[in-house]
Amino acid sequence: MRTKALHWTLSAVAVALLAGCGGGGGGGPAEPVNVVPPQVYHQTRTAYTATAPGAGTTAASQDLLTGGLGKTGIGALVPPAYADPLNPTALELRRNAIYANYRAVIDPSANGGYGSLYGPNIDLAGANSRGEGLVPGVEYLAKLDDGTHNKNVVLAVQIPTSFDVDNPCLVIGPSSGSRGVYGAIGTSADWGLKKGCAVALTDAGKGMGLYDPMDDTVNKVDGTRATQTAAGILSHFAAIIGNVGREAFNIAFPNRLALKHVHSRLNPEQAWGRDTNEAVVYALYALNQEYGVVNANGSRGVRFTPVNTMVIAGSVSNGGAAVLQAGEQDAAGLIDGIVAGEPLAQPKTTSGYGVMQNGVPVASYGKSAIDYFTYANIYQPCAALAPAVTMAEATFFNFMTFAGMNGRAANRCEALAAKGLVSGADQNARATDALAKLRAYGWLGETDFMHNAHYGLGNAPIIAAMYTNAYGRFSVLENMCGMSFAQVNATGDVIPVVATTKAQSFAVGNGTANGVPATPVYNNAVGGSKSWAFAISPSSGLADFALDAALCQRALVTGVDPVSGTPLNSVSVPEKAHSDAVKQGVADVQLGGHLRGKPTIIVAGRHDALLPVNHNARAYVAYNRSVEGAGTNLHYYEVMNAQHFDTFLNLSGWDTRFVPLHTYFVQSMNMMYAFLKDGTNIPPSQVVRTTVRGGAPGAAPAISAANVPPIVAAPAAGNQIGFTGTSVNVPN
Repeated sequence: MRTKALHWTLSAVAVALLAGCGGGGGGGPAEPVNVVPPQVYHQTRTAYTATAPGAGTTAASQDLLTGGLGKTGIGALVPPAYADPLNPTALELRRNAIYANYRAVIDPSANGGYGSLYGPNIDLAGANSRGEGLVPGVEYLAKLDDGTHNKNVVLAVQIPTSFDVDNPCLVIGPSSGSRGVYGAIGTSADWGLKKGCAVALTDAGKGMGLYDPMDDTVNKVDGTRATQTAAGILSHFAAIIGNVGREAFNIAFPNRLALKHVHSRLNPEQAWGRDTNEAVVYALYALNQEYGVVNANGSRGVRFTPVNTMVIAGSVSNGGAAVLQAGEQDAAGLIDGIVAGEPLAQPKTTSGYGVMQNGVPVASYGKSAIDYFTYANIYQPCAALAPAVTMAEATFFNFMTFAGMNGRAANRCEALAAKGLVSGADQNARATDALAKLRAYGWLGETDFMHNAHYGLGNAPIIAAMYTNAYGRFSVLENMCGMSFAQVNATGDVIPVVATTKAQSFAVGNGTANGVPATPVYNNAVGGSKSWAFAISPSSGLADFALDAALCQRALVTGVDPVSGTPLNSVSVPEKAHSDAVKQGVADVQLGGHLRGKPTIIVAGRHDALLPVNHNARAYVAYNRSVEGAGTNLHYYEVMNAQHFDTFLNLSGWDTRFVPLHTYFVQSMNMMYAFLKDGTNIPPSQVVRTTVRGGAPGAAPAISAANVPPIVAAPAAGNQIGFTGTSVNVPN
């Protein structure tokens, strides 16, 4: 096994981990004692011992990977029921959170590959050998804080009974998106537990922290709800607004909600890497508690350190960003290897490198996420109406048609034209111009058909509202750009949060404003507050998806009014100070490109329209090369016909067009382990050419291994990703 530099034993992290000392007799050196790492404010240890699927309402009937549900239960269309839906227990919430989070990152349909290519029953060689796939073991649940009781990072360290003390390995899995502590259960944990590694999951300061100002209630760390006072130190998140501010807010804006990722005022993304590295330290503590020698005073010795334990940091999407950030910040030598799937990889600069496709420089690359999301939030609904990308079939892929959104998209085109933001004499010409603008801003032509679905799902409006607040560290009281968050009804009106949804939010919510239960609401809409999807803009008088709010959010990012081109000032809306705060928050999270020579794999889908490869995977690969030089240890795999959301591949219209990217995350983890364990070479960077299932939308034939060929050790010349000067060059 490859080992890390021994300088770890002198690092600050090591000092923290080994702060306790045994009293060595006879003047000999003190033996290190396992101590709880600093900033751990609460921890529990629970044995989940189930080996066969069941109801999963007790610890003995649950396991680490499936919450006691097994392959069959995770694959079921309906989640398990609660004995009392208004008062779910912590164990019921854990079970259902695992169910929801596992299914959220994979296609859970049998024809799409669940149960045949991946799933709890499939081993890491791809064989159906694990039965129901339950993994018994122990789980440490901990809350980390910075002393303010506002940061509240949650960690879950899972140690399977199959853990091999003589070949210790540890997988670190920060959550994707804004998900809670089990957000990487279907990716990082699935791979690690099957390999017999310990797994450290973390929400990285995000998670389902739902605060209701109306009754001052919070999610606790275990998912159950209580008032902020009753929860005390176990509160996962409460907006810091005070009772006077809360009462005034409730009168002016009743039934609004606050979300941890949005309203913590900490810009949690800037600490994703640090939180990931702290998860390593806590996981080693947990391993030593389980297996360290018992000293005479009852303390445990230190058996496992980063020097003798293989540590792989692997996750996807925002979790992919976290592991890259962790690698860049890992001065202590905690991490051996990194696997980042479809990562949010935001380079600090676009200078000194470039991106090419088939030898041709791309139009735009390396932009920050909030830059291109606020741009998409303006142009995407109009672009989705372009004749060249009109959806022919009436399928769930055509989200805007099914949601009745095409009329409002036409209004958006009209409003943009009136403001001089698109050109053209009619809707078709304006939509075609909007689509051209998106291409020029970095989206690939391959993703043209994805704009319909992405805006129909609300990705750009949700992220524009969430991340401008998060980056600017704005309070929930500020209603930046006239936007707040609330549960809404079918016509977009604010309603009190549904009691069962709030009670079960730890399990059913994903930490974003995706409607379960919170949705972005435009307070300034004509006629009163409405969700973004129904709001009438004051400037246009049209139901145009709250264009005025979208333009305001764009101004926060650029510092310029997007219609007039006038720089913001102290009296403009928004103010320059607000924009400066957002810009600083963005600068705080951008990556430096220096992975310290760590072996790293990035795998992404060519059709990713959420995190376009030109701005993320490709740009980071090129940036890293400009920083670390030709000796960089980063490998990049770009998968054809793969996009960001595997969970939607069972929907009609997606099933025929795309293949699961998850299979390549598993391959990448296998390759990283083989390299670290045996020195097996990691294959060179390459395009992987897959074959879609085809067939009729909603009735695609079952997928097979032939649809998703492996990453190969010697790619053909036409598939090799290389460099032309300082630019990464990806073949068509």
